Amino acid sequence: MIRKKLIVGNWKMNKSGSDGITLTREIIEAVGREVAVDIVICPPFTALESVGHALEGQTIKLGAQNMHSDKRGAFTGEVSAEMLRALFVTHVILGHSERRTYFGEMDNFVSKKIRAALAAQLRPILCLGETLIERETGSTLAVVQRQLDSGLREVSKDQITSVIVAYEPVWAIGTNKVATAAQAQETHTFIRVRLTELYGTALAQKVRILYGGSMKPANAPELLAQPDIDGSLIGGASLEARSFIDIVKTAIAAG
Repeated sequence: MIRKKLIVGNWKMNKSGSDGITLTREIIEAVGREVAVDIVICPPFTALESVGHALEGQTIKLGAQNMHSDKRGAFTGEVSAEMLRALFVTHVILGHSERRTYFGEMDNFVSKKIRAALAAQLRPILCLGETLIERETGSTLAVVQRQLDSGLREVSKDQITSVIVAYEPVWAIGTNKVATAAQAQETHTFIRVRLTELYGTALAQKVRILYGGSMKPANAPELLAQPDIDGSLIGGASLEARSFIDIVKTAIAAG
């Protein structure tokens, strides 16, 4: 089955509103009406509204980098799914390794966020991945399965095709290290097989699995050519228009 490639730019804690608009306009000029590949950009919360206005009328979608699982309450510094929807956000990154590592987010909390996002008609991007120690001790697949199973707990067959999975080996994020195409494909295949066990072949084949972990224009062609790599969750390379556009164009060529 041919799944349309998806390229997601995660700006992390970078770009003010004005900087974000400048970058967004550069991306729009090159691929703003592209339909052969899906594109999502995820600015920090402070730039969501301004970037969202810049994206009006374009095929590029607006994503957020995080959200809380509750609709409202005494959660200083947090935002809800409903708040994101009010800004016309369509996608949200959940369970990113930096949230798990630096902010102590556990599997069960990520699972609650996934369910809240789906209930609000947001498309969650569920991040999975192992640390260097876990890879060196042969625990990669066990870690990925635990995070996948927990994240999808209570996600129904009717909902699963709204979920995007992103495999991001933690040891390759922001380190200039990258999994080889074979390593990435191996883990993506494992995820696809597990999705098949949970939801059946037909639905599992519709779920897009992204690779995240220092993808750049130089290594994108080999990675995006793999049969189970359906796109990328891009960090550093999404902060410069030329590199991000080059990866988008590589995804278009890869089909």
